[in-house]
Amino acid sequence: MRQVLLNRAVRAGRRARRAAAGVRRRIERVDTVPVLAARPRPRPLLRPVHLSVLGGRTLNVAVRYPRRAHGIESALLHLDHRGDRRSAPLTPEPQPDGTLLLTATAPLRFAPHGEPPEPGTLALGPGVWRLSLAVTDTAGVETLAGLRAAPHRTPAGPTLPYSPEPGSGALFRPVRSADGHALLKVTAPAPQAELVALGLRWDRVTVQVRLVGPVARHAAWTAEAVRQGPGSTVLPMPLEQGAGHLTADLPLAAMAADGHVQHTWEVRLRSGRTRLKVGRRLTDVRHPKRVFRTPYRSIALPDGRLLRVHAQFSAAGTLTVSCAAYATPAPAHEPSEDRP
Repeated sequence: MRQVLLNRAVRAGRRARRAAAGVRRRIERVDTVPVLAARPRPRPLLRPVHLSVLGGRTLNVAVRYPRRAHGIESALLHLDHRGDRRSAPLTPEPQPDGTLLLTATAPLRFAPHGEPPEPGTLALGPGVWRLSLAVTDTAGVETLAGLRAAPHRTPAGPTLPYSPEPGSGALFRPVRSADGHALLKVTAPAPQAELVALGLRWDRVTVQVRLVGPVARHAAWTAEAVRQGPGSTVLPMPLEQGAGHLTADLPLAAMAADGHVQHTWEVRLRSGRTRLKVGRRLTDVRHPKRVFRTPYRSIALPDGRLLRVHAQFSAAGTLTVSCAAYATPAPAHEPSEDRP
């Protein structure tokens, strides 16, 4: 019996290792872009200790350099894309083992039309940017070195390794080239309606939305609630436009017109042929439906009906609202006066 259990455990371990290896290979394919390093002369490659984009807008780099601090005059981190270059200063930090750690923390900003960079920020347009280092010693000799891609890490936990920039919606993601160089891939934001606030009151549900990406801010926008399922019903919603936000109250009375039958609705914005689903997508949360949990609410309508409403997020981050009227309790039977 022990041998049978041992064999089963060994086979299960092998299957787990094969599955983990498959996941790592898929991640490597996703994070690898078909770009080769075309250089007139070979350059030394340095492997970063740390390379990440935190909060969707801050580039963090740490690289070990085999020189001592007193021999370094200046160091720069270069990001190159089709003849365009952005640079950030590297700070030398001596280590106890005698090596030198070059670190940089630079705010990122999406600049699609070659806008002038702000002081202290890296304004990057869409595309793939190659990372490299330029170190100048005290004698004035400049050493150029490439940056090797950081080792892959199997994603785990409730958050993603990268997230969109909260302001513009652009995505800054460290990737690798086919020959193992470190790259920063900048993806332009897509038009979307980002939920700013969800107001659950005793008599209404209010959504506050802001427009993200290349959308016309001054266009005439309308809001609507769309019922999921066959024979979709579209209900218009009154929309108020404020300072950078759009606010609307859900038409709960019309959404619960079927009485005790519960339906699920999506909230959308429309301008001409553009339709945007309202949701929360500018986040690093891996499972929005599990994390952004909201309670069921009982809401009283002006006509006296009492509704059971649940506003929640789908697995893709889309806002959905389920509602139905409570069943009217049956009247209690009073005892008959003729009964002894």
